[in-house]
Amino acid sequence: MNRVELLDSRAAWLRLGVLVALSTVGGVGMWSVIVALPYVQAEFGITRGAASMPYTLTMLGFGAGGILMGRLTDRMGPMKPLLGATLALAAGYLLAGLAPGIGVYTLAQGLLIGMLGSSAAFAPLVAEASLWFRRRRGIAVAIAASGNYLAGAVWPPLLSGLIGAYGWRTAHLIVGAICLVTMVPLALLLRARAPAGQGGATAGEAGMAGAFGLSHGGLTAVLATAGVACCVAMAMPQVHIVAYCGDLGYGVARGADMLSVMLACGIVSRLASGLIADRIGGLRTLLLGSVLQGLALSLFLFFDGLASLYVLSALFGLVQGGIVPSYAVIVRESFPAAEAGTRVGIVLMATLAGMALGGWLSGVIFDATGSYAAAFLNGVLWNMANVLVVVALLMRRRAHLAPA
Repeated sequence: MNRVELLDSRAAWLRLGVLVALSTVGGVGMWSVIVALPYVQAEFGITRGAASMPYTLTMLGFGAGGILMGRLTDRMGPMKPLLGATLALAAGYLLAGLAPGIGVYTLAQGLLIGMLGSSAAFAPLVAEASLWFRRRRGIAVAIAASGNYLAGAVWPPLLSGLIGAYGWRTAHLIVGAICLVTMVPLALLLRARAPAGQGGATAGEAGMAGAFGLSHGGLTAVLATAGVACCVAMAMPQVHIVAYCGDLGYGVARGADMLSVMLACGIVSRLASGLIADRIGGLRTLLLGSVLQGLALSLFLFFDGLASLYVLSALFGLVQGGIVPSYAVIVRESFPAAEAGTRVGIVLMATLAGMALGGWLSGVIFDATGSYAAAFLNGVLWNMANVLVVVALLMRRRAHLAPA
């Protein structure tokens, strides 16, 4: 089978399944720190803002590591970077579980778990999936990106149970062992190089960044700006729902359940967005998701009952899950295949930076006001900024492509 025949083939779909499994296991780094947040805060006797810092640095490391791992994957394929990342995850959870204070815990989360570990299991794998598909690229990218949300659906209740049974420190040691024994054999299945990722871009893969009247760097910067704005908004419920439920008296276990519901529904949203993107393109899909996310987020300002929060968690997941994979689709529509790992890594790094900023800002706003109401409003305003950027890109593309 030649390179072109491998695109959208059975082998491509089987490889996609391996990518999803790796993303589900390796994505634990984004979610374990959220579930552990109230326990870490209580043990180390720190403020909510300080307890949010490990999450912030994890996300910043996750984003920066996505660029590094994306470049390595562009050069040598995904297997070797993933093997190195697995070792980093195991070491990071060992160090976090034994941390004597918040400084060491934060270092383990930001450097080993975020930057050198879980980062290899998201953006590089989404880019890798895009290289094996042409006709069904939108849904393939969405499926690959769903691994991250599968991690969010599976890990919070599992971690909550482990923490309840053994304490947060032992739970971290167990997570590190799980990553080591599952990710190594999965990574070894990815020896083959992508058919669309060798020898530069093919004739149909040159990209259309010029359709916006922007340079490659300019379009990347605008997409990154949009990514920061939408994910500051996205972070408020995702990062603080566990602590929020604790503050309301419902218990952190309820919050972990809500996070799991939110991310499970996000999987549905991601798959639906992939199908939509194959029909209307990545940019319009991004706009749809962003508008709906803003509407759902605003409802948290008015409802805080237990049943209401379960419903809002599900609704928020259903409308926002497709936002991040839409950026990957836009990148693949706009840039050459040979730049996929790096460009996807840069743009998704911006979304993760937005998550990091949003998680930290929400904690600081809570410390300053004593409630999360202002933090939810802050998220709504950032979401509005994202909508404006995406609308501006759509108008610019329409004007640039219009006949003279």
